[in-house]
Formats: sequence, structure tokens, C-alpha cells
Amino acid sequence: MDIKYDVSITAIGNLAKTFLENNSSTILLDEGIRPNLSDMVIEHTPGELKEAIKKGDKLLMGGIKYTVEKVGDVANDTIHEEGHCTVIFNGEGSMPGQIIVKGPAMPTLTVGAHITFTKK
Repeated sequence: MDIKYDVSITAIGNLAKTFLENNSSTILLDEGIRPNLSDMVIEHTPGELKEAIKKGDKLLMGGIKYTVEKVGDVANDTIHEEGHCTVIFNGEGSMPGQIIVKGPAMPTLTVGAHITFTKK
């Protein structure tokens, strides 16, 4: 398994839980980088983006494996800069900072769990 990006969840905002339940999406952000957004995001340890995330790559999150269907034009840049992107589960999207993934279910998110992108 060639890991492109691996971080651990450090905090889960209350609105972040609602976004996952109601919109099948979650916003990722390096911990402490924007405290005013902490209720809306999944904060995680800073990580190094070793290689650009591409269509066909895999995401392991909340114990579930997803396939990357689409990567927005700036998603890799914002992940590199501040660990930021919006992950859309089993849906559609076209915003530049979004990564669209397909999988069998919604992830169960817990503090300490890893978020890992790997090559195809």
C-alpha cells in the first residue's frame, strides 16, 4: 500500500457530525489552523501530501475503504497548504476543493482514527 497522505483525527466539531449525517460530506482541516471553524470541521494532525491524490486512488476513513471518483482543481493544493478539503461520500460535487468518493457506507469517525489516501 503506497500511502499518499495519512493523518489522525484530533477533534470532531458538532456541525461536522451534522454535515456527515445530512449532507454526506465532511470538511478536513489541520488542527488549530482556523479555530473559528473548529465546530464545522474534522481537525487532524498535520500531514505531508507525498503525491497528488487522483481519480482511482483509495481513501480509508472510519474503517471503510472508498474509491476516489473526482478530485477538485485545488483540492491537492489546499491539502498541501493546510490539510483542507471537503470529502463528499457517494454523491456529486464540482467545487474546486472537493474530493468525491464512493463506498459502501458512511464512515464512523472517532478521535484518534486515521484518514489515509493511498495509490490505486
